[in-house]
Amino acid sequence: MAPTAPRPRTTTRDPEDIARRLTAWLGTRLPGAKAVGVTVPESNGMSSETLLFDVEHPNHPPPLSASLEREVLPACALRLAADPAAYTVFPVYDMPRQYRTMRVVAQYSDLPVPKVLWLEEDPGPLGAPFFVMERVEGRVPPDVMPYTYEGNWLHAASDADRAHLEAASIGLLARLHDQVPPEEAEFLVFPGEGDALRRHVTAQRAYYDWVVDGRTRSPLIEAAFDRLEQLWPRNPGPPVLNWGDARIGNVVYDGFEPAAVLDWEMAALAPREVDLGWTVYLHRFFQDLTVAFGQRGLPDFLRRDRVEARYAELTGHTPRDMDFHTLYAALRHAIVMLRVAYRQVHFGEAAVPADPDTLILHHGSLRAMVQGSYWD
Repeated sequence: MAPTAPRPRTTTRDPEDIARRLTAWLGTRLPGAKAVGVTVPESNGMSSETLLFDVEHPNHPPPLSASLEREVLPACALRLAADPAAYTVFPVYDMPRQYRTMRVVAQYSDLPVPKVLWLEEDPGPLGAPFFVMERVEGRVPPDVMPYTYEGNWLHAASDADRAHLEAASIGLLARLHDQVPPEEAEFLVFPGEGDALRRHVTAQRAYYDWVVDGRTRSPLIEAAFDRLEQLWPRNPGPPVLNWGDARIGNVVYDGFEPAAVLDWEMAALAPREVDLGWTVYLHRFFQDLTVAFGQRGLPDFLRRDRVEARYAELTGHTPRDMDFHTLYAALRHAIVMLRVAYRQVHFGEAAVPADPDTLILHHGSLRAMVQGSYWD
């Protein structure tokens, strides 16, 4: 999907129907409460859905004055498992796993994780499991149009402000990796044999097999898996709690300071560099797109050498095998992009080309990584 293209369909749900059902469910948790101002943000994700709403209640919290009959509780955000009818990006949406991860991160680290309020595992009320958390106000670097494009708040910021945001964002990873005891996140270990990295890659292979089931396989993705084996780290290092989708587009900023860390559905126990590779590559993904569309972008922002140096300074751990981990990030992203492209085909928004690799938006950069020329 080019940055200027319309967003593909991500749901078949009716927002008004969801709002009515949400109010009915809310009354079971807070009798008399009502969900008001229910909206779906334009930045709604490509996997789980997000709803924003306020809670109105006649008695809680107590009125500020006798002249007020009702108050509004803290603003809320709801994460709803993907619509099964919308050709989902991932095969499984484990909302209890996300909910538990956020609780662990909040308990054992000082990361600004939104407070989780309720978990609903019964799909009956809204059609799928969901959880509710407090909503944090602020700004999020956009994906569409990408924050590397001219005209958005991050691109327009001063070099000093962007440098502050970059350093603070890398600090999130450093603190997460150092502060949360791995044994408290053992529920995030992937099944299978081998160490945490081997299990992580094996899970990605299984995901790829699911994506291409019944369709033409991608020679480029399979070449990338083969290249990973050639670059495999001799010592991957001990696993830590990985955020998973570790990128600035999943952070709410107050000014240029992180105010909330969002989107934990890809969390896992893995080497530190899995998160770092994802952070580095996802920025390069947007930067490469921006350059391809004739803009300069932000070439000095979140550069690989600066990310590695800052992380080493904060943790004492010098990132290693980053050619492997940035390739792995590009490969993982390619599988997601392939699934998103097939969803567009499913809804009649695109046609299948003769070469399935061209469905991968960043197939050029992925091929360069496989060939070992991307970072030259």
